[in-house]
Amino acid sequence: MSAPGAGGGDGAPGAHDARGARDASSAPSAPSAPSARGGGPGFAPVRVLPAGPHALLVELADGEHAEAFHAELLRRRERGELPAVREIVPAARTVLLDGIHDGTGERTPGERASGARERFARDLASWRVAPPQREGREPVEIPVVYDGPDLDEVAALWGVPAGEVAALHSRTAFRVAFCGFAPGFGYLTGLPERLHVPRRTTPRTRVPAGAVALAGPYTGVYPRPSPGGWQIVGRMPDPGALWDPAREPAALLAPGTPVRFVAVGAGNGGAGALPAPRAGDFPAGDSPVGDSPVRDSPVGS
Repeated sequence: MSAPGAGGGDGAPGAHDARGARDASSAPSAPSAPSARGGGPGFAPVRVLPAGPHALLVELADGEHAEAFHAELLRRRERGELPAVREIVPAARTVLLDGIHDGTGERTPGERASGARERFARDLASWRVAPPQREGREPVEIPVVYDGPDLDEVAALWGVPAGEVAALHSRTAFRVAFCGFAPGFGYLTGLPERLHVPRRTTPRTRVPAGAVALAGPYTGVYPRPSPGGWQIVGRMPDPGALWDPAREPAALLAPGTPVRFVAVGAGNGGAGALPAPRAGDFPAGDSPVGDSPVRDSPVGS
């Protein structure tokens, strides 16, 4: 996986799912489903594209529509109203549905898959999805020491003293829009537009694990050391909870999870134990993290 922020826009939030784009370009001989468009009065348009031989990429107008569409997919699958889909992977403005199969006995396996995908694409394009419902779930609280190297720059961009950055950031109600870049990395939305900041002009070759950073509309916490170009405002004292392969699910932050940052002192070491993620946060077959899920944007990780 390439390292977002180290050079270029790989892994940067944008309009296309890199995995879906890769699949679409790597299977020229696969049966291709025509793209489908949906929408209507009061609804943003939906574009459904083939991605490889067994997948569909749904393009939405923005992150809020992508979140709502992803939630609707999960609801319908729970009710048994979706065809067999192996993975549902949300990104910044897309949702990838991979492993679409037709369980009927008609035609060859390839023709069955193509037929199922074409029917499903037409169905998806006709959906009318309401804005996402904010469930009354308790937020995951993440302790943060607000002493990051970019704190003064962010304060200047916000037009406030450096000491107020922690208060503004920790008062914000965040939500995980999608996951990607690295195992356990969540793209959190919630900051008002006036607090959006650009990524650094020169990315760092190494960002420490636990760094709490901002770029564009997103906040993220680096689960492991990596290159990165986001503005670092603080650090999570014990980032190991973000990704634990011995736990099920391994990721603490799943799409849709509410998050609250809690300011702690440098000597505090954290504000109690983080809650374990619920097994139900990842329905069977969902992917909590993808390979550089989005691209083509000035915001990298």
